Amino acid sequence: MTFNTYGDNKNPTLLLIPGLGVTHEIFLPLIDIMESDFFIVAAGIDGFLLGQKSAFTCVDDQAGQIIRYVHDNLSGHLDCAYGLSLGGKILSRVLERNEIVVDHAIMDAAPLLPLPKWSVDPLRYYQSANVWTCYHWTGFWKWVFHSHYFDVLLEECRKAWPSGGGKAVRDGYKDVYTHKLESIHGAEIHFWYGSKEALVAKPQVRHLLSLCPDAHIEVFPKMNHGQFLIDHPDEVARRIKSMTL
Repeated sequence: MTFNTYGDNKNPTLLLIPGLGVTHEIFLPLIDIMESDFFIVAAGIDGFLLGQKSAFTCVDDQAGQIIRYVHDNLSGHLDCAYGLSLGGKILSRVLERNEIVVDHAIMDAAPLLPLPKWSVDPLRYYQSANVWTCYHWTGFWKWVFHSHYFDVLLEECRKAWPSGGGKAVRDGYKDVYTHKLESIHGAEIHFWYGSKEALVAKPQVRHLLSLCPDAHIEVFPKMNHGQFLIDHPDEVARRIKSMTL
C-alpha cells in the first residue's frame, strides 16, 4: 500500500480509501476542498497503485497495513475515515478488528456480505473484462460494458490497470465477495449509497443494521455507484466537516 498525505498534521485526521480498479487520485477534488482543514491520508490499494506494479493481496492484509500505519504515524487514532466500495469493505474490516480508534466512519456502497459461491467466478471475470475495457477504451467494448460507468471512473480505471491488470481485479473481487462482516466497532458509523444501486446496497444495509442498529444510513437520489463522490465532492466535504469539526 501507499499512503499519500496532504495538509497540516496538526489538523484533524481523515483517511480516504479508494475502490477496486481506481487509484487514490479519485479523491483529488475532495482533497483540494478539505486539505486546509484536515490532515488527509489517501491510501493506495495494492494492485491498483499509481505508476507502480503491484498485486492485490486480500482485504485483511490491506486493513492490517492501514492499522499499522495509523498506529505508527497517527497515535492509533483517526478522526474520520471514508472508504469507497472496496475501500469501504477494507474500512469495515478495520472496524471489525477494532485495533485503532475511528471516531467517524463512512462506508460508501461497501459490500459487507458474500455473494452466492456459484456467482463469484463468473462475476469476477466479467468485472475484469469491464475494467480491461476502461483501460483499452475501444468503442465496441465500451458500448457492451459501460452502461453503469461514467467518464471519470473510466479515466481512473485507465490509471490503475497497469499496476496489477486483470489479476488484481479478479483477486480483489473474489476476496471482497467471499467474506461476511461478522462484527463492527466505532463511535459513529455511516453507510452511503446511490438510489440506482439500491438492489445491491439494501442487503448490505440490513446486515449492517443487524450488527449496529445505530448506524446512519443515507441514500442519494438518482446517483450510481461512486457518483456522489465524483459529482459532488463539495457535499461530501460538507458532510465530513459537519461530523468532525
